[in-house]
Amino acid sequence: MTVLRHLERRADAFQQPVGAAEIQAVGVRVFGPAARLVSAVELGLGMYNNTYRLTVEGQEHDVVLRVAPEPGRQFRSERQLMRNEYATLPWLSPIAPLLPRVIAADWSHEVIGRDWMVETLVAGVPAAGPDGLVAYPRESWRGFYRQIGAVTAKVHAVRGPHFGPIGGPGFASWSQALAAAFADIVADVEGCGLDAADLRAVAAAAAGRAEVLDRITEPRLLAGDLWTVNLMLAEGAPEPTISGVLDLDRTLWGDPAADWTIRMALAKPGTDRDAFWADDSYGPMDRSPEARWRAQVYEARHLGAIRLECHRLGDAEGVQNTYREMGLIFG
Repeated sequence: MTVLRHLERRADAFQQPVGAAEIQAVGVRVFGPAARLVSAVELGLGMYNNTYRLTVEGQEHDVVLRVAPEPGRQFRSERQLMRNEYATLPWLSPIAPLLPRVIAADWSHEVIGRDWMVETLVAGVPAAGPDGLVAYPRESWRGFYRQIGAVTAKVHAVRGPHFGPIGGPGFASWSQALAAAFADIVADVEGCGLDAADLRAVAAAAAGRAEVLDRITEPRLLAGDLWTVNLMLAEGAPEPTISGVLDLDRTLWGDPAADWTIRMALAKPGTDRDAFWADDSYGPMDRSPEARWRAQVYEARHLGAIRLECHRLGDAEGVQNTYREMGLIFG
């Protein structure tokens, strides 16, 4: 391999690089014994998997290699996310033109001791990067958020066979799926040596009003992490135009209001994000008292996940912020 370029990280960082011999072995497995990798450049996209742009001699286009963390480094609440994403692909046909195509996936750990996928490279620029949304005039941002709403609406329209992660385990009710999610997050938080009493309290409150959660009777597809950091924009377009959706590994079946995308769309009312809720985009949300109570439960679940991610990244202030914000949910 002529070029192998990793991102600089601490030796104890969560994301661990992949060796040149391993990447070359991936190339041979995917493209055949004569495959020669010209370069492998790690991309600074995402904070979970390692992502490399590969140039392979004889291939017309570059491809992307995504490598999951070692199994022993994965949190209980984030186990086998790449396999969950792969299981989701048949359900994502409504947004298929925006997705990378999977060329190969390998869970055998024969080549690398980690799960990995090779995908097509999605054209465009990262929406969250310096050449993305911020490069456009502010007056054009409403159209961008309207597009996110439309994409999200297509995802949420997909009906599923059970509640919980796409790849399982599946649950008969939404309250059961949430109880299992909280149990996993609590176990992870406490396994990190952090206090999870606030999460336990919310889980108990949710269990005490399970009938309100179970008003959600139809499992819908939730994207899990669809927002600017996982979107690509068409390069050079006169208006910000979504050209790709990436990293749908946190998908699940449940209440659309519990999706991360909904949380982010609600985060800054009175701004450009309000276009997300337009009738020709996502449409209005249920604002009933029961829906607002469910939203509090969902916010607690999000904050639990944020607490784990901040801890993983060594962000002590971010961890503490989750305790402060949790204190505002149920008083």
